[in-house]
Amino acid sequence: MWNKKKSVAQQAANSVPTNLQTNQPTKLAPSFGEGTTKRNKDVMHPTGAMVERATSRLGSNLHVKGEISGNEDLHIDGTLEGLVQIAERKLTVGATAKLTADITAREVIVYGSVKGNVRGKGKIEIKKDGSVNGDLTTAQIIIEDGAYFKGSIEIEKSAEKEADTNVFSGKASTPTSLTTGTGPKNTESGQGGAL
Repeated sequence: MWNKKKSVAQQAANSVPTNLQTNQPTKLAPSFGEGTTKRNKDVMHPTGAMVERATSRLGSNLHVKGEISGNEDLHIDGTLEGLVQIAERKLTVGATAKLTADITAREVIVYGSVKGNVRGKGKIEIKKDGSVNGDLTTAQIIIEDGAYFKGSIEIEKSAEKEADTNVFSGKASTPTSLTTGTGPKNTESGQGGAL
């Protein structure tokens, strides 16, 4: 009697637990260090919508001369001389960054130093310790207290605002003859004027 229980207990200890519904072995949680390779790959290589939001980074020890263009958000902490064109993406100029470049991006946020013309299709922000010496062209500008800016600002209307303006101006710009006072003249009575 006792021998039966021992053999059953030993069999249970040696068997792999199974999922009763699928009769498949259950997956145990990995111990420390196991399974980290798969998780790191998921973090390093996102898929689907995550790829669109990827941000490239130029570190503070990098010095670049030339042209940067692409289709990713960009964060620069180093030194750059040349041209940056990421027309539909966001450029962040880090606090340690020193750019001597013309910039074209959808959105530009400046924490560091920029010497050159900046075109932000959506908006340009100059943070409190940021510095821009050049002309700005954008639909929206934000300059915080303490920021340095020298140059000119040209505000462009965004496509949405232009569409709204055209709708309203189309309705308002259709004058009638009664409101303008330029109706036909009455020639029989000899008096001129609106009817």
